[in-house]
Amino acid sequence: MVDRTLEISRDGSTRQIEREWVGEVPVALEFNGLAYAVMMATPSDLEDFVRGFALSEGLASNVSAIGEIAIAVTDKGIVARAHLSGLGIEQLTERVRTRVAESSCGLCGIENLEALAKPLPSVPQHEPLKPAPVFRAVAALRERQALNQRTGAAHGAGFADCEGELLFMREDVGRHNAIDKLVGALALAGIAPADGIFVSTARCSYEIVEKVVRAGGTCLATVSLPTSMAVQRARACGLSLVCLARDDSYLRIV
Repeated sequence: MVDRTLEISRDGSTRQIEREWVGEVPVALEFNGLAYAVMMATPSDLEDFVRGFALSEGLASNVSAIGEIAIAVTDKGIVARAHLSGLGIEQLTERVRTRVAESSCGLCGIENLEALAKPLPSVPQHEPLKPAPVFRAVAALRERQALNQRTGAAHGAGFADCEGELLFMREDVGRHNAIDKLVGALALAGIAPADGIFVSTARCSYEIVEKVVRAGGTCLATVSLPTSMAVQRARACGLSLVCLARDDSYLRIV
């Protein structure tokens, strides 16, 4: 959406300018005919979003368990429907949660604190992150964020190979949505998340760690700092994590 707005300078001068606002709409996710969640998301790459969300939520064990996806635009928002196989309908019913959130926060389907504290799967043994691929991947992600360059309000999530070449990139107003879109794109392409580096422009909160690990990733680099819980979760499962990744330095957390 492009709109006209008033820019006011420090000296009090004003001028009319055009700005593009990043898209944000409610997206209702329905699986097997049951409403599971409503997420505020940018309406792009929505099929990737549905696939990645189903995988990161544990509703599907692999992409082949996700059937045809239907996207319907209504006057109130978007409805995304998918049929899942390999998951009992009773189990899905028990996990149904309908909620409105600013973004996918990683807590859908969580019933209590014990479920939240459940250990993540152990990350497979892998080569430690090397500086050159990290710097290359971070720079490439920034350069390819077309939506953010136009709006200044979109998070980016990318996947690079072990040499740092960026293979996939997705953007969204929600940092977790961007990761879900990326996970869905990788799954559809048949690319193993363990064979490269996840890169995120967002703050490294625990949900980013959870989604990357549950997707099968082994390495994560973020341009912002981590939370204490993100550090604890990454160390406990063995995820290689570097944060505050900039042009000339980064912090090795794990």
